[in-house]
Amino acid sequence: MTEAKGRLLVIDDEQGIRDGCRRVLEPEGYRVETAATIDAGRAAIQAGDFDLVLLDVMMPDGKGIDLLETIRQRDPETVAAIITGFATVELAVEALKEGAYDFISKPFSGDLLLLTVERGLEKRRLSQEARRVQQAEAQAAEWARANEEMERLDRFKSAFMLTVAHELRAPVVAAQSLLRAMLRGLAGDVNEKQSEILTRVEVRHQELLDLVNDLLALAESKTAAPERPLRRLELLPVLATVVDRFRAQADAAGVELVLEAAPGPLSVMATEDGLGLVFGNLVGNAVKYTPAGGRAAVRPGRASDGVTVAVQDSGIGIDADEVARLGEEFFRASNAKSSGIGGTGLGLAIVRQNLDRWGARLEVESQVGRGSTFRVVFPSAD
Repeated sequence: MTEAKGRLLVIDDEQGIRDGCRRVLEPEGYRVETAATIDAGRAAIQAGDFDLVLLDVMMPDGKGIDLLETIRQRDPETVAAIITGFATVELAVEALKEGAYDFISKPFSGDLLLLTVERGLEKRRLSQEARRVQQAEAQAAEWARANEEMERLDRFKSAFMLTVAHELRAPVVAAQSLLRAMLRGLAGDVNEKQSEILTRVEVRHQELLDLVNDLLALAESKTAAPERPLRRLELLPVLATVVDRFRAQADAAGVELVLEAAPGPLSVMATEDGLGLVFGNLVGNAVKYTPAGGRAAVRPGRASDGVTVAVQDSGIGIDADEVARLGEEFFRASNAKSSGIGGTGLGLAIVRQNLDRWGARLEVESQVGRGSTFRVVFPSAD
């Protein structure tokens, strides 16, 4: 069944007017209801949803103008058009002042009736469209305010985290130094049991220090980023420094760590400390999560849209369902947590924070038990 072009209500005490409106309007696709009295019209308005009401201005049981408030209360965008005789033109004008949209004088032709209805429905359509635009603008403004508040809270959180991490670092480093002095016997002899306990405490202190350092790095990447302009940097010396930094750790773990040859100089727009953090985290993870006898390789290269650096390992891998969550603050893959290998869950958040600022991106390919490839793609620095 075809949907009606509009739902109309005709309120008039003359049977001929009501029937005539039906004959003209229904063949044009309008759904028409009628009422012969003010009370019947009021009941129909309150019970139904009408797009337009044709309303006789003067009826035996009252004035049609008295129904305009009922129409507004039911739906402010319902259009009211007044039907008037010659003797009631002044009432029709009064009705327009009270909010009626148009009036049509008796006797009227079918063409004039159709034109009045079409004009009224177009007015309703435009009014509804304007309301939708206003609602969309209000919603957009609310979203903008919410986003601004979220950014403000995020800046506050980062500044708070930076302050707390700075305050925590000094006592943690001091305690770590004292523990190491005791383990080396600088504070007197330590028996085997005491040494075992102090070693466990020292490991826990190192985990706490790693967390504090990661919190500092993450907070600084958020709060200090605008103060550090990007510079054109040669990537290969940074990669060589990072690989050298993890060489001893890789050797101790029985992991082969290599920096593969690059196809000539590679320049990127970044910050030097940021590059160290990004690749320190990626190379450190590759070594940490690769079992003895495995391999971790750093492969710099070129791509059609810039410079790439792939950090590939033969380690424990990541479940496909968890790859999308990498980079969330404090998130660690389930097999990483169950492996007993320590971690803060902040390393990749630091990586993504820096890459976002540089306009670079991180691509991840991984299979559980087969290893992972973390590929950083830098935009061209030319």
